[in-house]
Amino acid sequence: MNTVTEFPRKVVEFPDMGIVMPDGCRLSARVWMPEDAGDDPVPAILEHLPYRKRDGTIFRDQLTHPYFAGNGYASIRVDMRGNGDSEGLMDDEYSEQELQDACDVIAWAASQPWCNGNVGMMGISWGGFNCLQVAAKQPPALKAVISLCSTVDRYADDIHYKGGCLLIENFGWASTMLSYSSRPPDPLLAGDNRWRDLWLTRLENQSFLAPLWLKHQHRDAYWKRGSICEDFSAVKAAVLSIGGWHDGYRNTVSHLASNIEAPVKGIIGPWIHKYPHYAGPKPAIGFLQEALRWWDRWLKDVDTGVEADPAYRAYVMDSVRPARWHPERPGRWVAEQEWPSPTIKTQTVDLIPAGEPAIVASPQSCGLAGGEYFPFTFGPELPGDQRPDDALSVCFDQPELNEAIDIVGAPEVEVRLSSDRPQANIAVRLCDVHPDGASELISYGVLNLTHRNSHEFPEALVPGEIVSVRAVLDQCAYRVPAGHRLRVAVSNTYWPAIWPSPEPVQLTLSAATLSLPLRPLATGDEVTFAEPEGATPWATETIRAANSERHVDRDEKTGIVTLSIDDDFGEVRDLAHGLANGSIARETWTIHPDDPLSASGKTHWTQTLSRNGWSVRTETSAEMRSDAQNFIVSARIEAYEGEKLVFERNFEEKVPRALL
Repeated sequence: MNTVTEFPRKVVEFPDMGIVMPDGCRLSARVWMPEDAGDDPVPAILEHLPYRKRDGTIFRDQLTHPYFAGNGYASIRVDMRGNGDSEGLMDDEYSEQELQDACDVIAWAASQPWCNGNVGMMGISWGGFNCLQVAAKQPPALKAVISLCSTVDRYADDIHYKGGCLLIENFGWASTMLSYSSRPPDPLLAGDNRWRDLWLTRLENQSFLAPLWLKHQHRDAYWKRGSICEDFSAVKAAVLSIGGWHDGYRNTVSHLASNIEAPVKGIIGPWIHKYPHYAGPKPAIGFLQEALRWWDRWLKDVDTGVEADPAYRAYVMDSVRPARWHPERPGRWVAEQEWPSPTIKTQTVDLIPAGEPAIVASPQSCGLAGGEYFPFTFGPELPGDQRPDDALSVCFDQPELNEAIDIVGAPEVEVRLSSDRPQANIAVRLCDVHPDGASELISYGVLNLTHRNSHEFPEALVPGEIVSVRAVLDQCAYRVPAGHRLRVAVSNTYWPAIWPSPEPVQLTLSAATLSLPLRPLATGDEVTFAEPEGATPWATETIRAANSERHVDRDEKTGIVTLSIDDDFGEVRDLAHGLANGSIARETWTIHPDDPLSASGKTHWTQTLSRNGWSVRTETSAEMRSDAQNFIVSARIEAYEGEKLVFERNFEEKVPRALL
């Protein structure tokens, strides 16, 4: 990171600017702006999150928001109601209240004497989602959006369901938010007497969201609300969409570049779930400079040339040896002036010779080489060597390549198959097989076969009846070198990415065709980016170093396979205001290879905050399992002031399975 300490305009910071909503709820905002903004008004940029500006996102906020302020913007980081240092309660993600609050903050900012009336909104993940959803509501002052690692489809392309399959992240994320939202405001901001009342009220009204999300197993009105793909034309603000090939949200850049009628551009690099000025794997890019070009054009009406930028800029990754983490990915940047691109042609490959059906009956433990849904920790979270999963799948290997190919787009596999059960899943992986047999994951897709015709109106399979299905794999940009082979691996389980079917399944594949999007081979970078810049980094003292570990164990007596995840995010003290915060997440995912009903997930989070003899801690735990008819989820919160237990609460609920 190239630290920038000198800006065109001197910056002033307001660490707790109160913004009062129409219903009287006070939201806490951290605001940076040019010192002279009162005399020379500037546009405003909003980031609206539940992740705690005081100690949650402060690392990235410190690099980003002062940078914008020093370049002539009022940069506003708001804690959503019910989180961090804000009042109120949060009952779900992307609620109407959340989106209306954002619209009200935008209107408030535009009316301030230090603002010129133009507002932009940005964010990654949750913030990337809600800035698109707010844009679809068309608040008058909102002129531009920068959305990173986000989605246009809350049902089909988020952490809840994928291809109609239940993602384990549905439960995992509910567990995470239970922990995140269990923490109190900072007494230095909320007041020595008031912080505890706000905390206890927050805890008493805390939602465990897994049962709610499980009650919507199909694409109903719950998921359609907030999915901007229902009406792309509603977005009038100019949109810059950014994503990463090692993130879970690989498809959004393509979806937005293909469908938004407002000005739109897309950039997708080799990164995990991080802002690309400090993301890995490298190369990182000068994201803040790109953002300034976007803001200057749409919020200041400066001709920065962004309208002439390619519609789609993507990093084509070279083949590498499989590993759970890559510090960098060699490759090159390619550029397409139009997206979808007329230069990308589809090549089809028949995978199954006529009259030679393939039987797919994978053990329930197939999928453990798949890695995290959205890697986050710069640790061992990426897909590993696929050979263990390949051995549990039916594989269709292609001839050795005589010359390299660039796959850019979303591969697809059309399959004719029958199932011996009324509900079944299929997982399709596209792999790069090295000459020595090492198998690197290029892309994958999953499909609940009862959703073959509709996510809204699933239809049970008739055992033995042949149906045609289409598995769409995630977008990718990958170079397969000469001398390597492509492999299509098909399984009917993919644990722990998706929850298993209620019964063991056997699929019979009678035909399968791979469609590959091939781009003419790039000879070098077709576009370049500046090196990363940023404001002065967050100043901290490390109390406990961060550490991430993953272990897979098989009990040779019982046959049960367990994935154990320990993410210690460490503990640090802020050198400016003295607050120390620490966080540890633990997960275990267990299954027996022969029994889908043995599947179980458990989580345990610890959060700590302390300063000068004051300390609080929350412990949250959760568990998910299923029988043939129901999902069973439970959770618990314990909150401590010092070593005294001041709050406890249990959750438990059964939710009927519906073709899942």
